[in-house]
Amino acid sequence: MKIEFLDDKIEINNKIFTNLDKFVIDFTSILKKEKIEYVIVSGYLSILFGRNRTSEDVDIIVSKIDDKSFEKLWYKIVKNYDCVITSDLNNAYENYLLKDTSIRFAKKETFIPNMEFKFPKFDIDKWTLKERKTVLINKHEIYISPLEIQIPYKLFLGSEKDIEDAKFLYNLFKDNMDIGIFNEFNIKFKTKELFNRYIK
Repeated sequence: MKIEFLDDKIEINNKIFTNLDKFVIDFTSILKKEKIEYVIVSGYLSILFGRNRTSEDVDIIVSKIDDKSFEKLWYKIVKNYDCVITSDLNNAYENYLLKDTSIRFAKKETFIPNMEFKFPKFDIDKWTLKERKTVLINKHEIYISPLEIQIPYKLFLGSEKDIEDAKFLYNLFKDNMDIGIFNEFNIKFKTKELFNRYIK
């Protein structure tokens, strides 16, 4: 697998697709066709760039859309996926998404992997969506969280798995990040001490 850092995107070539990669590309292609903005965050990012660990879910923040747009999207998704939280689209929209609670989609007749789908809840979510980065995986386009926020956030979560994700991503991206923004998020998440202890 070859990773190339360009000005406006990251290219991954010669990647052997895992089932999780295929799941992400298939699901996000639906969002792309429906012109829905999204950003992938959290654990899948380290897996995407080559960290050898498993994950049962993928976290995705989707731009807030109205009920009619969600209805259209819902029927596109459920052709091949089930919502494992509720089978009722109105319930999914009104009692979950509009109340800042995620829903999950998995391929029909499966439960994992699943896509944890949510609207932006905090200003940081909105910033992450706005500043999302393009990744081309063997020419397939997806959008991910800026690493400048992702690494401090992983340190903030603080589990051994999250800290190892942060280490992996920092060592891979340290020469290709905006260190000023990275430091700002270390201050915001109060993770400077953790960064100095585990990574620097």
